[in-house]
Amino acid sequence: MRFHLIDRIDRWEPGKTLAATKYLALGEEYLADHFPQFPVMPGVLMLQACVEAAAWLWRATTNFKHPVIVLRELKPVKYGTFMLPGRRMDVTADLTKFDAATDTATFKCKGINDAGESTVNATFILHGYSLADRGPAGAATDTRLIEHWKSRWALLTGELRKK
Repeated sequence: MRFHLIDRIDRWEPGKTLAATKYLALGEEYLADHFPQFPVMPGVLMLQACVEAAAWLWRATTNFKHPVIVLRELKPVKYGTFMLPGRRMDVTADLTKFDAATDTATFKCKGINDAGESTVNATFILHGYSLADRGPAGAATDTRLIEHWKSRWALLTGELRKK
């Protein structure tokens, strides 16, 4: 399974903050196993929605400099209420620190359901890098990844909507 846990990017301010939305549908594959009689979004996927929102903020901030962005370090995570099917989770990521020497950035992120209840709060560090130094195949992969991320950004931000 490949998960995209951000359904829409609502607003952003490069270098500062990004607000995104996740709609939890009952048909999402992982809900069949988590848990059949009481389906809820796994906590690790709520955290992943935060990481994705932060990665989008970093891409918007650096003009898609890093084709690959990975979770480097995770501080303690606090979970709140369960995320149930049919609900919406609003995710806000704030960039708190950027280290150009190590290509890392620190983010604070929170998720709140459509009833205003906290679902997840986390602080973490992301690391961005390129594959170009791994040879010609790496450089070609970087190009394809950046094109993919830019296309997905256009979809999530609504740039592809009819005017």
